[in-house]
Amino acid sequence: MGIGLASNLDNLGIGFSFGTRSIKIPIRSNLLIAALSTLSAYISITCGHFIATYTSPTFANAIGGGMIMAIGLWAIIKSLTGVNRKKASIDPAKLQKSYKADHDGDIIITWKETWTLGFALSINCIASGLGAGATGVSAWGTTISVGAFSIITIALGSHLGQQISNTVLGRYSNVIGGVILICIGIYEIVN
Repeated sequence: MGIGLASNLDNLGIGFSFGTRSIKIPIRSNLLIAALSTLSAYISITCGHFIATYTSPTFANAIGGGMIMAIGLWAIIKSLTGVNRKKASIDPAKLQKSYKADHDGDIIITWKETWTLGFALSINCIASGLGAGATGVSAWGTTISVGAFSIITIALGSHLGQQISNTVLGRYSNVIGGVILICIGIYEIVN
């Protein structure tokens, strides 16, 4: 259970980052991210011994951290270049193609972003899975824990971030969210 929580603490920050930008993460997106993390954890735990000979945990963290940093950098660039302000004047039909708008007009994470984020987070599970596999922990128990904590931490982070977005900090939410993602990415790389 501890491995499940520890391998998903970055999900809390990522959920918070999306929440502060008022980008909703629907349950199906959250489930896909959890499924990818769970699959990655299971494979790395059961095959950790073999995977470790081809891919080091440091390399896996560097790839996942780099992807998370790129998402954060993109959020900052969008904020500073005014991309989000331009979207308000776009024709609703064109807006529907790039973002799915819900009945409240809030932005929802796109399916492509869900896959990218899920892939990045699942790569980060490889390092903890390799370590867990080397110690002989239960693959099924640990994998279920990884999936459950993935869903919980993303939902909790997103909810907390949405609460912050309604305050003065909400004006700077894209930059704050981007900086959080970059910090998480750096942490994953150096950890």
